[in-house]
Amino acid sequence: MLNAFLKTATTILLFTALPAFAQTNTNRFRALVLAERGDQHEAFVAAALDWLKATGEKDHFTFDVYENPDKFTKPFLAQYQVFIQLNYPPYRWSDEVKAAFQDYIEQGRGGWVGMHHATLLGEFDGYPMWPWFSDFMGGIRFKNYIAKRVAGTVVVEDAAHPIFKGLPATFVIKEEEWYTYDHDPRPNIHVLARVDESTYQPASDIKMGDHPVIWTNEKMKARNVYFQMGHHPTLFENDDYKRLLHNAILWAAGATNHAAN
Repeated sequence: MLNAFLKTATTILLFTALPAFAQTNTNRFRALVLAERGDQHEAFVAAALDWLKATGEKDHFTFDVYENPDKFTKPFLAQYQVFIQLNYPPYRWSDEVKAAFQDYIEQGRGGWVGMHHATLLGEFDGYPMWPWFSDFMGGIRFKNYIAKRVAGTVVVEDAAHPIFKGLPATFVIKEEEWYTYDHDPRPNIHVLARVDESTYQPASDIKMGDHPVIWTNEKMKARNVYFQMGHHPTLFENDDYKRLLHNAILWAAGATNHAAN
């Protein structure tokens, strides 16, 4: 009876100490994935995690998945070569976690790939906006989105950037919300690609004019890249999107790029 109790207690302790998911059979680099679960983006996040598992096996990198950032201290983040913010919004973070993340990005302690909800900047769910994160993303505040979702053509602006290796000059993204902001982030960040709003299918009146959708903040020491596209799971049926994300993760991690999908 005692042995059974000790075995159960040990199992519980081991389980609670682990991330939500960990892949441990590879060693090229180690990625942290902060995943937003259980909301309208659940299907996209689940598809992304399945894709990451397959990609990690092909490209020989390890990743751990966490569903909140509560334990993200400076020593904790030091374990990881790249931080993947899988739709998790920039609020509900404690001051200690904010300070650790800011240090990670400003001091270049690892790379960062952010998707979609990472620019949900403003006052949401009773939380104030995080000013540093807004500055990191170009000084923007979330304004609007296309709730019914439309297809749009993405136009590459910096084809020489490593994340576009093997990609065409333009590619179509379907069923996307195409966030708009209170102002154009272009003056404060380096735009890598924009969406051509004239290609929206069906057409929408929710537009920015100049509409960056992939960018990097070169003022930070960390290699960093943000993708606005990240709402619908069909993105992982799009070879261009998968290659783009694959390239971005390897680039942000400082790994040699090669052609897994």
